[in-house]
Amino acid sequence: MKKTNIAFVATDTAQAKGARAALQSRYAHVPPSKADVIVAIGGDGFMLETLHRFMNRGVPIYGLNQGSVGFLMNEFSDGDLKARVAKAETVTLHPLRMTVKTADGKTRRAIAVNEVSLLRETYQAAKVRITVDKVVRLDELICDGVLISTPAGSTAYNLSAHGPILPLSAEVLALTPISAFRPRRWRGAILPRSAKVRFDVLENGKRPVSAVADHTEVRDVVSVDVREDSMRSLKLLFDPEHDLEERILNEQFAP
Repeated sequence: MKKTNIAFVATDTAQAKGARAALQSRYAHVPPSKADVIVAIGGDGFMLETLHRFMNRGVPIYGLNQGSVGFLMNEFSDGDLKARVAKAETVTLHPLRMTVKTADGKTRRAIAVNEVSLLRETYQAAKVRITVDKVVRLDELICDGVLISTPAGSTAYNLSAHGPILPLSAEVLALTPISAFRPRRWRGAILPRSAKVRFDVLENGKRPVSAVADHTEVRDVVSVDVREDSMRSLKLLFDPEHDLEERILNEQFAP
């Protein structure tokens, strides 16, 4: 049987660092550049950082929860780790690609695992036109912002903005307004993963807007194009008893 080379990475807390040290003392390990599997020790935020950091390596990430929520992490234990990794089930994610044009005529690009969000920069509400697959769906959304989320990101910012929780296996994206003023009754939309979404910022000089792809922010944007990057595949590993779909269902019925 082929040997699996494991690398350990941890978030910058004493608890996570201590857990990494304990695991490294117990199991053979290699640097991340030589690993077949990367074990990420921390919370969901650190999982997001790890996915970005090793996005071009293409190796699966197995999370061990040493954070608060740990929705994308497995329960921490230092016993039978290699057996757990070998039995783990793979969930494949595709990130979003953001292409931005700014007021000074520049073009910026970034990748988002969770979401792409547009946010007002000043006290004035943003005005945004939304086009999906070259069809204008909203001529003018007056809001604090708007975001488009992957299933992996649907339990993050999207959830706090009252967007829908999406199963990781669902081939859809969530389009969710942030504090919408007009149209007042619009609560967002669920789009197919193949959708190409364009946001045009109206009155961008008077009502400046920034665009954020996970941790990458671009200010004073004029237009933002978002689509799934189907050529990039991110692999998360979960214990079979983790039952991620059940956790998603429970989250939807949480008080």
